[in-house]
Amino acid sequence: MSLVRYEVVDGVAELRLDRPPVNAVTAALVDELLACLARAREDATVRVVLLASAKPGPFCAGLDIRAVDGQPPEALHALLDKLYVRVADAQYHLGKPSIAVIGGAARGAGMTLAISCDLLVAERGASFGYPEIDVGLIPAIHFAHLHRVVGRHRAFDLLFTGRSFDVTEAASLGLISRVCDSGEGLATGRALARELAGKAPGVMRRGRAAFLRECDADYRRGVAAAVENFTSLAVTAEAREGIRAFIEKRPPAWRLPAND
Repeated sequence: MSLVRYEVVDGVAELRLDRPPVNAVTAALVDELLACLARAREDATVRVVLLASAKPGPFCAGLDIRAVDGQPPEALHALLDKLYVRVADAQYHLGKPSIAVIGGAARGAGMTLAISCDLLVAERGASFGYPEIDVGLIPAIHFAHLHRVVGRHRAFDLLFTGRSFDVTEAASLGLISRVCDSGEGLATGRALARELAGKAPGVMRRGRAAFLRECDADYRRGVAAAVENFTSLAVTAEAREGIRAFIEKRPPAWRLPAND
């Protein structure tokens, strides 16, 4: 069964995450997403790409924690390389605008997938967060960009408390492009996609490429470093305890670490 549905309607490639119940990210899901992005890039009839959930509710609740639990460093590195570096590269070279539609929760790796897109449309019932710190990990990729958007101190708050926040706060921070009523996300995203699809495709392609180059500001280098940062922490005793506690639905028992 496909983990990412792919359909082209009126020049818009709709990529719909379909891994119930919460679209938790695995290597297989990222592989399918990368294949869909490549397919959309090569299809000259596709003018815009739209990324959404196949079902109402969570957009993506983050990494499937079992994909991290007990994995050797090389396996973690391969997964994070796909999620961080290859998704960023696929979006960078897409050649057409992309829109994320967020109807429910976007957490951790779900935030990573969302911010890889050019535009974020969020329903009023959506929520956001970077909860990795609560299981002994870090949202490493967001270190590379979030402070540029919201400022250093607000970024630290979001990244190191792990708290969730709503659409109102996300909009005030500049993290999303448009807000719509609950249940209207897909319709709003499709309308925006049709508007963009009506522009001159060559201008959109060249203009988007120029825009991304201006916005890059070492972001892609930071994404590569994020893989190393995440992987080095994911094999520590604290991460192992945090992950096991999450799986076992209990509070983690943190111990004082030796000085680094």
